[in-house]
Amino acid sequence: MSERLTIGEHLSQRGISRRSLLKYTTWLAGLMALPPTAPRAMAQALAAARRQSVIWLSFQECTGCSESITRSFSPSLEELIFDLISLDYHETLLAVSGQAAEDARQKAMEDNKGKYVLVVDGSISTRDDGVYSVIGGKSNRETLIECARDAFAIINVGTCSAYGGIPMAKPNPTGAVPVSDIIKDKPIINIPGCPPIPEAITGTIAYIITFGKLPELDDRGRPKPFFGDNIHDRCYRRPFYERGQFAKAFDDEGARNGWCLFEVGCKGPVTYNACATLKWNGGTSFPIQSGHGCLGCSEPGFWDKGSFYKPLAAWTDKRAALIGGAVAAGVAAGAASALLARKRKQQAIKEKQS
Repeated sequence: MSERLTIGEHLSQRGISRRSLLKYTTWLAGLMALPPTAPRAMAQALAAARRQSVIWLSFQECTGCSESITRSFSPSLEELIFDLISLDYHETLLAVSGQAAEDARQKAMEDNKGKYVLVVDGSISTRDDGVYSVIGGKSNRETLIECARDAFAIINVGTCSAYGGIPMAKPNPTGAVPVSDIIKDKPIINIPGCPPIPEAITGTIAYIITFGKLPELDDRGRPKPFFGDNIHDRCYRRPFYERGQFAKAFDDEGARNGWCLFEVGCKGPVTYNACATLKWNGGTSFPIQSGHGCLGCSEPGFWDKGSFYKPLAAWTDKRAALIGGAVAAGVAAGAASALLARKRKQQAIKEKQS
């Protein structure tokens, strides 16, 4: 009986008011840059919707993405599972195991045919018929194809499922590939990161529940509200970049003063993610704020690109031009200021004489 309840009815039973739901949708609408009328419409849609069936598959991964979602604050993992979705299969979080777990997956697929959201965490082994990653006697590839067949949409959580990630890095001994190399006939959303920001995961799922469709995606299949800007453009160290103030080492005076980490390898200028705005652990911090440059983990092939502690070659000339421009602008501003001071002094003398 409880499974036929709407999200609004579930919330009411748990003592959660409509006002609290509206607060959440207001936060989510602001986060996703939706119009002012969206929060109320979203609250109404969520209250009337049924809990979304979600099947979560874990393949070649480190469980870091599941760890990340457990640290979501808006909504929390508990709120997500008990109020917004029905997490029908997740190997790490299921109370049962073995055949009982596989039976739960099969039942969820049958009961929600064409409606469930498939979340994939980890790359898929393809070499030697995928023998390097097998669950319940089936290769990752077999399980993915089976589960994707009747899914409404697929959400790739983490860089491994989105782009192959570290398992696909050279020499790629397991023949690892991303989900999109195998599934071609389903809507796919990529939420990359190693790991991804938890609110990007939960916010995307909430959007699908609310509107019954995918959010606007960029050319790499990422939700634009979370991946529309590069880290460099939103970074609080950006003013130091503009002034040509760069840390030369992680323990030098510049680093201690919070200067830009470009010269010690930060990949923020070419990495699209919400790290500098959403951050982690309820907005507490992110790698650059903690003193380490961005590794570019939400971009394809980030591991093989390497050079984690070397500046971006393509940006070095831009940086030099920027510094030169900043110096020239500073000189020009200084000259203009001196000229203005002289004119004011001359004006004061004239007024005194008159």
